[in-house]
Amino acid sequence: MTSNSRLSRRAALKTMAAAGIGVPFVFSDMAKAGPNDTLNHASFGASGMALADIGSLTASKHVRLVAVAEVDNNRTAEVRKRFPNARVYQDWRELLDKEKGLTSCNVSTPDHMHAPITMRAMQQGIHVYTQKPLTQTIYEARQLTRVARERKLVTQMGIQIHSHAVHRTVVAAIQGGAIGKVREVHSWSDKTWGDRAARPDRNDPVPANLSWDMWLGVAAERNFLGGGYYHPGNWRKRLDFGTGTFGDMGCHILDPVFTALALTAPLSVRAESGAPNAHNWGLDCQVRYTFPGTKVTTDRVSLTWYDGAARPPAEVRNLIGKRNLSGQGSLYIGADGILYSPYIAAPILLPEARFADYKMPQPGGQNHYLQFVEAVRGNGRTSTSFDYSGNLTESVLLGCLATRFTKTTLEWDAAKMQVTNNKDANEHVRRRYRKRWEVNGL
Repeated sequence: MTSNSRLSRRAALKTMAAAGIGVPFVFSDMAKAGPNDTLNHASFGASGMALADIGSLTASKHVRLVAVAEVDNNRTAEVRKRFPNARVYQDWRELLDKEKGLTSCNVSTPDHMHAPITMRAMQQGIHVYTQKPLTQTIYEARQLTRVARERKLVTQMGIQIHSHAVHRTVVAAIQGGAIGKVREVHSWSDKTWGDRAARPDRNDPVPANLSWDMWLGVAAERNFLGGGYYHPGNWRKRLDFGTGTFGDMGCHILDPVFTALALTAPLSVRAESGAPNAHNWGLDCQVRYTFPGTKVTTDRVSLTWYDGAARPPAEVRNLIGKRNLSGQGSLYIGADGILYSPYIAAPILLPEARFADYKMPQPGGQNHYLQFVEAVRGNGRTSTSFDYSGNLTESVLLGCLATRFTKTTLEWDAAKMQVTNNKDANEHVRRRYRKRWEVNGL
């Protein structure tokens, strides 16, 4: 998806929470880098979401695409046509080794390669726009956040809907106290990035245009399976490469929840359904978190996620009356009312009679991509820097992890990055990279 708008991150939401109001966010002084007339930009990925990211970033006259890395030569035609002067590599490591003077980059690859490429780029002082989910594991998210902060780099996660006017309106209404202290939230997506079938037992020929070794990257070696089983899109379903529906859409749909409620790290998480099999993420997940309270919530706040065919129970669905539940969205339950937020659609306050005279805040939208460009140039700051999006990603990935241990409440110690009551769960906090693909810091 692409969008021309944008929303806020933790520093901004702290300001709003302290003020107790919902107003447009202003990003002014705290520049992350000195002003540059033109950013020398590289893209990791050349088609699909990567091409959309390239187009949105180069919409600024201050961005020059100088290099692209893409493991599939058949997916470079459009970028070559639109940017004939950009150098094209198949190996992202070669790009980083050879392209000196890069200012910024976007990392728009399958999930499993987000962290290694982002880390290498940051270690070279490159400002980074990385697609969601920021990483595939909790440990990777924590490490990227740390390095970005230490090196004072401009970062942005590709949750462009964060900046959309309707999601900014949700945040402003909640933080302005429209429904009082929030005690629970229910969020859902009807996407089905999972697979209950076993992995096929075959070895298909690798297309000449594709470097299978490069595509695997940090993941363990395995046979190539054609028919789109992995490449170019179904990798989202596979345990070693994607993060399922939850990882794909949780970072989008839970983003306004985290921002509006100023959520930190969860205290516990429990998956009721959605267990993966040996190779694929599960379907129809239901995952419930408990978070510590904030200024806009009760002492404890629960957040429940549903995907695929799973949906909130009837008593929750009935809160929106005779309306059909949207395919994706959230429902906030507060002391003084309900806020129903269909995904990328105008929020609705309920009961309607109580809010008949309420004027919904109108913070407007922002341009998520150009915000990143201007922050790199020294003008303002980003709204989903890794300081914010790292925490969001960690929490979403903890939910993904929980589906491996259904019907079990996992107690989470965020400071230690440990599940305190289940040793086996901690095996999934971090992954070991394939030999020859190790990256310092990960």
